[in-house]
Amino acid sequence: MMTTSKAIELMKGIHPGLVLERELKKRNIAKGPFALSIKEFPQTLGAITKGRRNMNANLAYRIEEALGMEEGFFMVLQAYYDMKLEKEKHQSKAKPDLSRIRPILFWDTDFDKLDWTRQKRAIIKRIFDRGLLSEKKEMIRFYGTDVVREVLPRKNRSSIKKDVLCIGIR
Repeated sequence: MMTTSKAIELMKGIHPGLVLERELKKRNIAKGPFALSIKEFPQTLGAITKGRRNMNANLAYRIEEALGMEEGFFMVLQAYYDMKLEKEKHQSKAKPDLSRIRPILFWDTDFDKLDWTRQKRAIIKRIFDRGLLSEKKEMIRFYGTDVVREVLPRKNRSSIKKDVLCIGIR
């Protein structure tokens, strides 16, 4: 049996409703009757298990009590999930120094709508295929050497021009 702290460590960032869904399936418990047994609307429980609604303390307490789980388990998962969403919001706002990157490199898309976090693989590949040394340096500054090295295929790393080797990609 896994300890609660280990379970939480493994499930960090997962919506608590998805964990509840799995737990109910594992125990062979139907959602509708379970919701009614803890005095909750089945639609509310359904929205939570699909990740469309957040868990609240009152409901978490009733679920944990009914399932014999450790108190606070679902609220801790909810807190980690909320933190994950908040991190993603802040990271998606991060951008490199756009004055160092020519928008023409992204002729086929709206340069102002690039998501520099989610689309990092495509952006790095494009800049290292077609960009200037200064643009490549900006990618390394913004993403870090490890991320750029991870994105570029090994065969491309060794064939990068000599001038790129001086900026730290090996």
